[in-house]
Amino acid sequence: MDSEIQEEIPVHEEFIMCGGVETQVVKCGPWTNLLDEPSVSRPKLLVFIIPGNPGFSAFYVPFAKALHSLTNRRFPVWAVTHAGFALLPKDKKILKTAEDSSAQEIKDIYGLSGQIEHKIAFLRTHVPKDMKLILIGHSIGCYIALQILKRAPDLQVVHAFLLFPTIERLSESPKGRIATPLFCWFRYVLYATSYLVFKPCPEIIKSFLVRIILQRMNIKSEFSLVDLVQPFCLAD
Repeated sequence: MDSEIQEEIPVHEEFIMCGGVETQVVKCGPWTNLLDEPSVSRPKLLVFIIPGNPGFSAFYVPFAKALHSLTNRRFPVWAVTHAGFALLPKDKKILKTAEDSSAQEIKDIYGLSGQIEHKIAFLRTHVPKDMKLILIGHSIGCYIALQILKRAPDLQVVHAFLLFPTIERLSESPKGRIATPLFCWFRYVLYATSYLVFKPCPEIIKSFLVRIILQRMNIKSEFSLVDLVQPFCLAD
């Protein structure tokens, strides 16, 4: 997509409470709150991106902009970071909405089942009930998208696209039997390293390290990804 067109497309970052956890939402397009829009002027469809792991919605901003542009900017494109993966920056506040007060806390929200319920809770409380949805899942987000279809048939999902889905029963494959125990052990090494090394570091050093990592991965982000070196995110 042309870089000039990409720069013109507005992107909003918000933090809300969803399932009792602060949640980062990235919205591509001019609509900040669909529930506040009169039904006659409201877009008829929402494209909803479900991230893979790590579950940062900021990774998907270029993709969201491209989708929004390809639809002639008719439909908003939203992405929601997985619960617990993005912490509220000191310069931002939680966006309070009337729907938050009625939302219930989700049991084991940081587990896979909880993350599924987290996305369902968001769609039910922040998207109009009559709005049609296109789900786009990436990696483990594909599984979450399929479970949304199964657990929430009341949602108006018209299409679901699965991008590079996670292999089912990967741990039972020949290589998976070897790799899975190693990765399970290695996650605790990352967790301990992050807690002992990164957690005490000033924010400026964390931001520098994350910026270097993203540059080597050739990834650009309009929003802070300093939470990448938080113990919880590294462990997951």
